[in-house]
Amino acid sequence: MAQTSKKRDKPRNLKKTLFRLAKYLYQFKWLLITCMLLSVASNLLMLCGPLLSGYAIDAIQPGPGKVDFDKVFFYCGLMLLFYLISSILSYLISILMIRLSQNVVRVIRQDLFEKLAKLPVGFFDQNPIGDIISRFTYDTDNVNTSLANDTVQILSSLITVFGSLIMMILISPELVLVFVITVPASIFLTRFLIKRFQPLFSKRSRVLGELNGLSEELTSGQQTIKVYNQEDNTIERFDKMNREAVDAYYNAEYYGSMTGPSVNFINNLSLSLVSVLGAILFLFQRISLGNLSSFVLYSRKFSGPINELANIFTDIQSALAAAERIFNLLDEENEVSDVDNAHVFESISGDVAFEHVKFGYDPERPIIHDLNLTADSGNLIAIVGPTGAGKTTIVNLLMRFYDPNEGVISLDGFDIKKATRKSLRKSYAMVLQGTWLFTGTIFENLAYGNDEATIEDVQRATRAAHIDTFVEQLPNGYDTVLDEAGAGLSQGQKQLLTIARAFLLDADLLILDEATSNVDTQTERYVQDAMQELMADKTSFVIAHRLSTIVNADKILVVESGNVVEQGTHEQLLAKNGVYAGLYQAQFEG
Repeated sequence: MAQTSKKRDKPRNLKKTLFRLAKYLYQFKWLLITCMLLSVASNLLMLCGPLLSGYAIDAIQPGPGKVDFDKVFFYCGLMLLFYLISSILSYLISILMIRLSQNVVRVIRQDLFEKLAKLPVGFFDQNPIGDIISRFTYDTDNVNTSLANDTVQILSSLITVFGSLIMMILISPELVLVFVITVPASIFLTRFLIKRFQPLFSKRSRVLGELNGLSEELTSGQQTIKVYNQEDNTIERFDKMNREAVDAYYNAEYYGSMTGPSVNFINNLSLSLVSVLGAILFLFQRISLGNLSSFVLYSRKFSGPINELANIFTDIQSALAAAERIFNLLDEENEVSDVDNAHVFESISGDVAFEHVKFGYDPERPIIHDLNLTADSGNLIAIVGPTGAGKTTIVNLLMRFYDPNEGVISLDGFDIKKATRKSLRKSYAMVLQGTWLFTGTIFENLAYGNDEATIEDVQRATRAAHIDTFVEQLPNGYDTVLDEAGAGLSQGQKQLLTIARAFLLDADLLILDEATSNVDTQTERYVQDAMQELMADKTSFVIAHRLSTIVNADKILVVESGNVVEQGTHEQLLAKNGVYAGLYQAQFEG
């Protein structure tokens, strides 16, 4: 297990990740170029400081009273002016880089969200929602921080390093020989440490994503946790994952922080060597005191950015690990595209057929083995069977959330794999057992699939679903704002709202997956009557556990182990005294 995890944590291709980040930066190239030009100007002004300082020191002659104050004040005043302008430019650079980084992250988040709309349903079945959200939040924030702080800092450091090196060569080539030893040592040490510590930052991003996933899971399941008195076990489970996240974060930061002090030690060593060698050169009058002072200041400017770059590389490692997780999501395979010249369903009769359909979420472990069924136009088809028999899988195949591994599913004689998904899915209205409401008014939630719906249309739908009285008693009626969890509504009320939403869709086929499981018996009878009107002249598929709701179905399919083992009307299946009769008797005669 440990080996697998370590392999997964190792970055795949840092050069590719850097290149893709650069492509995002290129979208705002003029803003970036402006920052670079200002950075060049700011750093060149800063580099003039040590030289002017040396001139001021050389204006001080040995002996009492031999000071040319005019030169001292001139050079010091000029140095102060240059530093002031440089500081103003640095401030402008900071503002522009914040804008640049926010623009880049905005585009990345937009690309991520657009990617989610293109991913197949299977991706969300296999990946924790918390981990996906972590890529939108923690990982993008990590990239944002690095872009805002590190991009121009790297450029500034490079300008300072090369500018300082040129000035030091002009002042004293002999003293520069010290850095022939110390600079390569710094470079090799930094590369060695980065290579060793990069996997730790990848692991940190992964573990924090898993922690977010667990947090989302445990937060949404609080009611069940309390019912089963699992608070202590849940806390222990979270504590274990939390400790793992803290350890991953600590290890990344602990070992990453070694880079700066290690390089700083080499830089300080170079300063000591410069001081010793400079004193010898001054003794032999090979260098003036002012030039020696300027050289020492330039050596600090030369060594300082090298140390800063070492620390920046630690932040960059973290940002690249986060960016790699973002790009991994962007590289996920999209839902299979429609075939060329795909059929568009427009006028639907509603004849549906499964012919020798075989399917498994894992192709090696099929759930549906050899499914054959027909649903004639306008018929009510009920699907019943034990848990895990494949009932919901049939719905997933009807909607092309998944495609069968073998066999053909047709609508009005057309293979649905050769039709556009959009036209296929627009042909269905669907009510699921799990309700989904979004942050918005009740009107917006109900008219979600029908942009042309009026308030009168919505009111008719709520009356049909027997939720109109409740809605109209709310303080703001249909303008009442709901949150994503539907706080303040019972589960039954939320389900009735989703049923009303289905009434507003002008669809030719209908899927009901335990659509009345959360309403009381009396309301269920009203809703059943309303659904009869909704299902009129429509081919309807109803998944039901309460067999009382499907006794009037035109055809009942009994699914067991992925196969239709019985089919017929309610009376026909009871007369067979088979699987369906056993299920019915278990509910009503037990």
